[in-house]
Amino acid sequence: MTTEASAVPSTSLRSTLSTATSSSTTAPTSNTASTTSGSNQVLGETDFLNLLTTQLKNQDPLNPMDDTQSVSELAQFSALQATTSLSTNFGTFESNFAVSQASGMLGKSVTVSSTDSTGASSTVSGTVKAIQVVNGSPEFTMVDSSGKAIVGTNGTPTEFTTSQIVTISQ
Repeated sequence: MTTEASAVPSTSLRSTLSTATSSSTTAPTSNTASTTSGSNQVLGETDFLNLLTTQLKNQDPLNPMDDTQSVSELAQFSALQATTSLSTNFGTFESNFAVSQASGMLGKSVTVSSTDSTGASSTVSGTVKAIQVVNGSPEFTMVDSSGKAIVGTNGTPTEFTTSQIVTISQ
């Protein structure tokens, strides 16, 4: 009697895969775990390892997984790790570059577009006095022509983002 391997996973394998996937998507344990946004799911390293482990546990011992298939899956995992690392490193580079660019504005006169508490848009001009990094993005404070800090309604110096800049001059 010959046994033919099915391309469709068995019911127990499907339920195991479903359980492995759902458990890792509801309780991510790291920043590389899967994330769910609406109906889109992104599989991360943890999900990949869970699926690979489940596949190896439930394979037919008389018809094991092909060696080339295992190598292919490991190559995919390696590519996933490289992509994740590249994305993280690029985010860090982007943040550092923005801070470096912002530091070049120190002492320069800038005009920024600002929105007040009522939603009215206006422009504010001044000289960049200080730069702070907030959540990886540069923000700056300005002083007016008399050297006084430009403050908001609460009396604290207003922090502007580089995306609000309209013009830069010496």
